[in-house]
Amino acid sequence: MDNQLTPKSFWEKPEGQTGKLFLILFLIAVGYAFFKFLPLILVLLQNTIYAMVLLGIIGIILFLLLDPRFRNLLSYGYKMVMRFITGLIIQLDPIAIIEGYIQDLKKKRESMDQQIGNLRGQMVNLQNEMNDNTKNINNNLKLASVAKERGKTDATIINARKAGRLKDSNISINELYTKMEKLYRILAKMFEASNMLIEDIEDEVKVKKRERKAILAGYSAFNSARKILKGDSDKQDIFNQAMEFIKEDLGAKVGEIDRFMEISSTILDNADLQNGVNIEEGFNLLEKWEKEGTSMLLGDHKNIILAQANNVHDVLDLNQPIVVSTKKNRYSDLLE
Repeated sequence: MDNQLTPKSFWEKPEGQTGKLFLILFLIAVGYAFFKFLPLILVLLQNTIYAMVLLGIIGIILFLLLDPRFRNLLSYGYKMVMRFITGLIIQLDPIAIIEGYIQDLKKKRESMDQQIGNLRGQMVNLQNEMNDNTKNINNNLKLASVAKERGKTDATIINARKAGRLKDSNISINELYTKMEKLYRILAKMFEASNMLIEDIEDEVKVKKRERKAILAGYSAFNSARKILKGDSDKQDIFNQAMEFIKEDLGAKVGEIDRFMEISSTILDNADLQNGVNIEEGFNLLEKWEKEGTSMLLGDHKNIILAQANNVHDVLDLNQPIVVSTKKNRYSDLLE
């Protein structure tokens, strides 16, 4: 799965949808007006002076449309108007949206912490059950050995079968524990990455608020239009495009956390250690997530975590935090 984000075009954004609607309505209005006034236009074209005036107007319009700078200015103005209209209905400010994501991410971090605690409790229960089974296996094997020495065939068979059933139980429990250990490692890393992400984005937003304030202090529609006619880029537009990338990237990462928490919830909510487990659906979703390539949130560390989980010699200590070095977030370098 390709997790690389590509910048959205104007038409893919909410204001672009508004722009499409207005453009369609405009074309319908122009078409209606043309057919409505077609008889009048034909009459005017029969008059040489009127015909020259109409052709002159058409010529001026074509000349302006063929000028790249005028087209850029027209496009910029249209986008700004559509953005203003759309902004009356929904939130478009990328910084405000990012701040909303941060609050959502903090809530998810609390839920992840609870899930990790719940998962750890279930894993401890599995460990205790396997330990109890091992003790009972050894005890039953001893009883079977004593019964065999005394010639008690029935007691020998019964105790041997008890030990066999407990061995089979431990195999099943160990398989479940291994899968839960993988889930625990990933959740713990996501929790760690979320903490870093929240801290980094909050700091980034503070910096960008000051930057936007400085940009807006020297901003005016006239200056922007003048720069566009000169072929220069508009600083506010560049700023909004950069913030748009952060918004999309953060939204994708929050979405991945949402999805993975659903997977873990499916597993934890259906786990019943007393009557077996009904969690195949959750583990199938986990396996699908493993095969989907690089994680938006974890990056290359996804493969590291999975390798650790699949390494029988890498024993997980539930009493110790999982620490995997994390690369510095790229947001700080993105807008320089």
